[in-house]
Amino acid sequence: MGERGADAFPKSVRLRKRFEFLRLLNSPHKFATRGFLVVWLENGGTQARLGATVSKKVGCAVIRNRVKRYIRESFRQMRFPLPGVDINVVARRDAAALDFSAVQRELEKAFRHIGTSPCSSALRSS
Repeated sequence: MGERGADAFPKSVRLRKRFEFLRLLNSPHKFATRGFLVVWLENGGTQARLGATVSKKVGCAVIRNRVKRYIRESFRQMRFPLPGVDINVVARRDAAALDFSAVQRELEKAFRHIGTSPCSSALRSS
């Protein structure tokens, strides 16, 4: 059935409610890459949580779902070094043309930026 263990993507590491996405709307912490806009904000917890926004402008349902799978898998592989933040990855039109390795490279750049931003250094010192 689904994934189990440390490699799983449980509900506790996902943004699921509308208000969680709206909270990130006016966040001052943003990083743009080719194909994605990554927005994050402290969540007061110990682990990072992910939300993915992929609009119809990106492509048909098959393409949107593929982009979301790539985003989730990239996050799943890189989430442990991330501080306690809520992250929303907004896909742009260019994301539809990217394969998994390109998505992973672009998100790795953004996630590395989260780890070195003033927001995350304040988190580590608390």
